[in-house]
Amino acid sequence: MKKLNNIRDVKDNLVKLIADDWGLVCAGKIENCNGMTVSWGSIGELWGKDVVFAFIRPQRYTKEFMDNEDYFTLCFFDDEYKNALRICGTKSGRDCDKFDLAGLTMAAYGDTFYPNEARIVLKCKKLAVQQLDCNGFLDKSIEENYSAKDYHFVYVGEIIEVLEK
Repeated sequence: MKKLNNIRDVKDNLVKLIADDWGLVCAGKIENCNGMTVSWGSIGELWGKDVVFAFIRPQRYTKEFMDNEDYFTLCFFDDEYKNALRICGTKSGRDCDKFDLAGLTMAAYGDTFYPNEARIVLKCKKLAVQQLDCNGFLDKSIEENYSAKDYHFVYVGEIIEVLEK
């Protein structure tokens, strides 16, 4: 992996990476960690910083790690890892070692970690977290995404390092 100067040096379409290719949000220390597949999120600028927005439902095991850590990674993969991402999005780390099940190996990354198989890794420092409130949905059809009323928590992370294969 080589370190890039910043997120602007990534040549990929960042919307496509999240929405179509999916990402993997990882938090914790390598010896006690979890991650989950995401296809909702954003990369942009806020408060004069390059940031990511990660959306995590309250019942997800990864939320515990996100809440307890200052750093997390958002990782992207080549197409051949789509099934691995599917496993990481459907299995819970509470019940199994989903990284092992998905064939992913972990690498320590300072205060966090990432899968060695990742093609792009964004190391992020957590800046803010807030749960979505349905009263803020101007388009009431958005509520259809929340039949269980399990509104996502939005994590804002400053992108402090970018690695690319």
